[in-house]
Amino acid sequence: MEFQSKVISVELADGTVVKIEASSISDRKVGLQTRPFSEATSVIKSPVKEIAETVQTIKPDKARVRFGIEIGVDAGKLTAILAKGTSTANLEITLEWDS
Repeated sequence: MEFQSKVISVELADGTVVKIEASSISDRKVGLQTRPFSEATSVIKSPVKEIAETVQTIKPDKARVRFGIEIGVDAGKLTAILAKGTSTANLEITLEWDS
């Protein structure tokens, strides 16, 4: 599936409006209205919390999590795309134990 990208305005929690590139992941057109960025960040909280809890349970000596997302628009709302498998949307977890 090929996603179409468009530059849209999003509003941060402090009221600052920034432009981001977002991919349309549905057949609907990406609207021009400013969207709250919290629509995308709220979907990141649960996976990050689960990763943190898992790392705390496993107790490695070192842990590194690299978290890349792509912002998408689905049904008129911002969302985070995590599993696209590109350099913009990925999840890399490195765990190390000292011998």
